[in-house]
Amino acid sequence: MQFKPAIFTTLALSYLAAATPTRRTLPASQCATGPIQCCKSVEPATSAAVSKALGLLGIVVQDVTALVGLTCDPISVIGVGGGACSAQSVCCENNSFHGVVALGCVPVDLSL
Repeated sequence: MQFKPAIFTTLALSYLAAATPTRRTLPASQCATGPIQCCKSVEPATSAAVSKALGLLGIVVQDVTALVGLTCDPISVIGVGGGACSAQSVCCENNSFHGVVALGCVPVDLSL
């Protein structure tokens, strides 16, 4: 049996693609946890910026894989065209920190 580099490369890339996590995006209409947030940045709970903000607020995050929004404002998606967000629009489980942070966020597509 002769080694075929093209077959090996194709198989390796297909396994890599299957193992790479994809970022889930939610239609705006499916955000049932409160108003959609427009956050200046959205990062994993383990990032340095998020860890610092959470530490200053005394917040302990149980799920270290969760996305956390920083510097967030609620937006409205009512009506045609919906709300506008020049940063990252997200649907978050916990928005009770006055816009400083929002916990358990999922990216939202405002056009859906």
